[in-house]
Amino acid sequence: MALTADSTADSTAAPPGAASPGTGPETRPAPDDPASLKVVPARHYARWAAAVAVIVLVAQFVHGLVTNPVWEWGVFRAYFLSETIVQAVWVTLQLTAYATVLGFLLGTVLAFMRLSRSPVLRTVAWSYIWIFRSIPMIVQLVFWFNLSALYGELGVGIPFGPVLWSVDSNSLIGTIGAAVIGLTLHQAAYAAEIVRGGVIAVDHGQLEAAAALGIPRLRQIRRIVLPQAMRAILPTAGNEIIGLLKGTSVVYVMSIGELFYQVQVIYGRNGRVIPLLLVATAWYVLLTTLLSVAQYYVERRFARGADRTPPPTPLQRARRFLAAQRLAAASHHPTEKT
Repeated sequence: MALTADSTADSTAAPPGAASPGTGPETRPAPDDPASLKVVPARHYARWAAAVAVIVLVAQFVHGLVTNPVWEWGVFRAYFLSETIVQAVWVTLQLTAYATVLGFLLGTVLAFMRLSRSPVLRTVAWSYIWIFRSIPMIVQLVFWFNLSALYGELGVGIPFGPVLWSVDSNSLIGTIGAAVIGLTLHQAAYAAEIVRGGVIAVDHGQLEAAAALGIPRLRQIRRIVLPQAMRAILPTAGNEIIGLLKGTSVVYVMSIGELFYQVQVIYGRNGRVIPLLLVATAWYVLLTTLLSVAQYYVERRFARGADRTPPPTPLQRARRFLAAQRLAAASHHPTEKT
């Protein structure tokens, strides 16, 4: 049966009561249609008020720094890069470097002694950590500074027998040596617990797998345990090193010419206490910032195995931002072809 033109038109016609396409009023979405909802961003009035209050407080603080004459910024500029202060900063860095390297070396040995199966090694390591964490650093420094009062001579000989070679304590351990010994022994107690915590964080199953493959114990520690433990060690170790940098200021009791001691000597002569304390503060902030940056990149390096796509560094973000700005500027001002 063939369809006529009239029947075709009737089959496609709209039902009775409905508007023809294109002739009636525009179709509106249903009230419960998500497209009909108006999206309004949330307004965090309390957050805005807190941000404004913080900005006002920071602005007041900066205004006080700039306008208050007590800060004496001229004196600050005169002493910040003076030869005496720079030499004192160098002494502070030396003490920090020596105590960090020697302290973490000794602390690593103590950490593995605590993890040993030997009860003697475990007891000795635990006792060392207990004692040196219990005594304040300044007490330890004063003790080592006065070591000659306890032992006039230090020598090498047969245990419980005659001394074969001896030397005067003051000539063997000077002021700097006593400070390094005190800082190192104090730091080693804390470094031991940091290293032990990182080693414990490594899955024990990996050691069992390495032992099943016949890998020697020392190689297991060097190639399997420590690279993974460093991810847990580094954040705490970096914080400890920064604390040690600032903690070197206590060696002023030994009259060592580090940063804080020299600042005290200078403001004791000229009476400019505030600007010279600001000099010491600025140097500590600068050195701490440099150590924090170094810690960031070292942590990033040791995280390569765990994070295959690490986030971009601040320098990489800055380069990408500048590249995007150049690209946007070039798109707005295209180079005319000649």
